[in-house]
Amino acid sequence: MVQITACRAVPPPGTRSGAWRGGAARLLAATVLAFAGSLAGAADGTDAGAATLELNHRRIADLRATLLGDAAAERAAMARAALEEAARHGPGVVTHTRVGDSVRFDVDGMPMFFLAADDLPGRNPEAMLDAAALKTERRLVQALQEAHEAADPRRLAAGAGWAAGATVAVLLALRALLALRRLASARLGRRVDAWQARAARDGVLATYLPHTRSAAALAGAALAWGAALLLVDLWAGFVLRQFAYTRPWGERATGWLLTVLGDFALGAAGAVPGLLIVALIFVLARLATRALSLLLRRVEQGELGLAWLDRDTAVPTRRIGNLLVWLFALALAYPYLPGASSESFKGVTVLAGLMLSLGASGVVGQAMAGVGLMYSRSLRVGEYVRIGEVEGTVTAIGMFATKLHTGLGEEVSLPNTVVVGQPVRNFSRLVQDGQFVLHTGVTIGYTTPWRQVHAMLLEAARRTPGVAAEPAPYVVQTALSDFYVEYRLVAQADRGAPRSRAEAMNRLLANIQDVFNENGVQIMSPHYRSDPPAPQVVAPGEWFAGGPPLKPPPA
Repeated sequence: MVQITACRAVPPPGTRSGAWRGGAARLLAATVLAFAGSLAGAADGTDAGAATLELNHRRIADLRATLLGDAAAERAAMARAALEEAARHGPGVVTHTRVGDSVRFDVDGMPMFFLAADDLPGRNPEAMLDAAALKTERRLVQALQEAHEAADPRRLAAGAGWAAGATVAVLLALRALLALRRLASARLGRRVDAWQARAARDGVLATYLPHTRSAAALAGAALAWGAALLLVDLWAGFVLRQFAYTRPWGERATGWLLTVLGDFALGAAGAVPGLLIVALIFVLARLATRALSLLLRRVEQGELGLAWLDRDTAVPTRRIGNLLVWLFALALAYPYLPGASSESFKGVTVLAGLMLSLGASGVVGQAMAGVGLMYSRSLRVGEYVRIGEVEGTVTAIGMFATKLHTGLGEEVSLPNTVVVGQPVRNFSRLVQDGQFVLHTGVTIGYTTPWRQVHAMLLEAARRTPGVAAEPAPYVVQTALSDFYVEYRLVAQADRGAPRSRAEAMNRLLANIQDVFNENGVQIMSPHYRSDPPAPQVVAPGEWFAGGPPLKPPPA
């Protein structure tokens, strides 16, 4: 076939047309050659790349063929100049005529350009030429109308008014969005405070709940910024569409947004069946964990006895069982999650697994130590123990740490690996109908009869509130040292004793001092070497006497 070059338009009557006579002659030659090319089927040009024909940023057609020595870019430039001239001087009536394997486009009866079959992509461009011509004509009509609109002051004023109204509306919307974000942040903060007040102090939720506020604030900020960007994008597209010169930019921006939203909606619709399966799996997992928790809580409360499970191991068994159920549910639901089969999702899961394997070894060790500690039954909540140098009441045995209250206003948190690796002295396990064991040691010289020391220590235990009468307190001599005898008083606390062992020991030691002072026996613990010249005792009349008055500080 013979490819046809773009024609140079002939200006309307009354305009300068000296430079247009050659274009008219060239148009006549192109028409003849196009008709001849349709008969002969011979081509005389090659595809030198596509050039877009535009008018006021409105895309009209893509030209690819080189016709009569004019490359695609030259054809587009000549056609654009002709269209701009026609838009300034005529009403802009568009027609097109099929000429062989090309279509000629006229504006107000004057030829503007040719669209050849070789300008179209595809394997059979000739069959697509008529449809492409209709589409090109619609675009050309719209471009000419926008060119006339760009020169109309009334349309420009109307567009400016609509743009100003849209600007005010979007500013009000952004202000309302900011107020909504503040309101949501305040309400979420109050809800987090309420959750924190209801949560157990030793639970995992209470530990990580303070971080929820900052995470929620970041999520709210991200949502607010996303909504603000969406509003700004809609505003920019609307404002650009109000003016003919920028309308193509606004349509492209809106088209991009609609394309993204459409793809998102189609993706969400396609993911609905998988999400329903995931929801069903999680519902079944929730029912399973609920049933397991109800069963094991009855064991914890002593309402149900199982041969392979007791009250001490019911708590870790419930936690481990729930964890295994949810892990199994997650493994089942993974293939049905949206994007689970994509390479990016697989890469993220591999990266997450690598990070867990490298950084969670210590956490896994702590958790395994916690499980071993729970199943070993060496500790129970409420028991008074000594672990290493720490002594206190057990308040929580978690997966990662064990917490003790020392009774001195301190809470000590020991990692479970530390607890497992040290000897644990339990002062409560062997106590009958009590809370803990009370024992203390004194060293007394050999000149004091041991029977008297025994009697004084037992008298001090009898005077101390909270010391159980049954089993009765007793005294043992633990060593005969070079200068003294070591005595140790052992007693048990009953239900009337203070909850803090430190307070109970404080009462017992105070009574020991009183009894020994009453009997004139001096306590030289822990190192007794010899009797001093004056007995180291406090007479009963001086027990409550105040010391010398304090000197006032220097001026």
